[in-house]
Amino acid sequence: MGKANNPDTPNYKKYGVPLYGSAWAPSVIINDSPQQLDRKPGADEVSGEGSTPSPTSPTYLVFSGGGGEGRSGIPNSLLLAEFDFTSNSLSDMPVFKLGTGADLPYRMAVHPGGEGLICSLPKSCKWFQWDEIKTEEVHKQGLKLSEKVLTHLEDAGQQLALTFNNDGSMLAVGGEIQDGNLRVFKWPSMENVLSEAQAHSTVKDLDFSPDGKFLVSLGSGGPGRVWDLTSSTVAASLLKENDEAFGFCRFSQTNDKNQVLYITAARDRGACIVTWNTTTWKKLGSKKIVRDSISAFSVSADGKFLAVGTIQGDIVIVNSASMQVQAVVRQAHLGIVTTMRFSQDSRALVSASMDSSARVTVIKEKKKNGFSLRIIIFMVIVGIAVYLMVAMGVDHSSSTVPFFTYGKS
Repeated sequence: MGKANNPDTPNYKKYGVPLYGSAWAPSVIINDSPQQLDRKPGADEVSGEGSTPSPTSPTYLVFSGGGGEGRSGIPNSLLLAEFDFTSNSLSDMPVFKLGTGADLPYRMAVHPGGEGLICSLPKSCKWFQWDEIKTEEVHKQGLKLSEKVLTHLEDAGQQLALTFNNDGSMLAVGGEIQDGNLRVFKWPSMENVLSEAQAHSTVKDLDFSPDGKFLVSLGSGGPGRVWDLTSSTVAASLLKENDEAFGFCRFSQTNDKNQVLYITAARDRGACIVTWNTTTWKKLGSKKIVRDSISAFSVSADGKFLAVGTIQGDIVIVNSASMQVQAVVRQAHLGIVTTMRFSQDSRALVSASMDSSARVTVIKEKKKNGFSLRIIIFMVIVGIAVYLMVAMGVDHSSSTVPFFTYGKS
């Protein structure tokens, strides 16, 4: 089930800067005639029930990171890389870089409709647009700083959590310890929907429900909160156990189309995933996943898989139906896993680390009849062995000379 990281695999690359944010670019921004890159076969593959078609257009990934303020010599930048599903490989180098000067781009959220992305900088948030770069030699995607100024987020301090709802009509942001504010805006008008000062001492994570009616927020202490966005009020408090510390939250849907909420929690004996009912807001269950602390978390869009990254650099894929660990990539990164995200079609998982590495783990379609076939083959072999043993036994009983003679005859 577990396998160690192989730094030579084509789905694992080092991009030269510590990485803190990652995302899949929306398919609507992909060009029809991309620049072709050299590829090598092979990649991590996780058995699952994923979709099988492979796109002919390139798939873009965007990363944020850098060395921060000071004179480290490590640039702060947004990076674009390409991933090729056919060869299961990342581009050897970023296909585009956009420097952000002395400001470290920490967290980011990509608009699902392809408008651009919002990025959290140390003192404010900036909006970046996709920029098509087309010359005689090159045809690819880039990014550029937008002229659009997010006035409500100028001088707002570091925002640790940024997310759009599913249709991109609302944006939620949460700040760090100096303000702890939780804000929800209509997009793109930036009309205020919710503004809660000191919602938590520090807002650690946010997520919208699939129907956009609720927002869950987690802080560095105290319970999680469920916000009713219709009335802009607290709908419920999510209480933690005495030894628990909440980390990340993600909504999803079960096979019967019911909404469910997952929250990662650190406990004395390891880290677990807690499942919540989204009608009563009561706990449905809890499952220990890893011994180490969870540093990143993602849920596939089809709801079939959960993924956690750990402070030791491991990646763990969990089947949501059984809550059993399906695959482990040991030391997928040599440093702490800082970010991870499933692709929109749930076919793959991107992860990145402070060690400057990026990795894509493909969810390979499972052969549904493979297990039964192995059982049939095993039974046939056993049947043949039993037949031969019986036949040999009959021959032995009818023979006047024993096969083995001990001592004198």
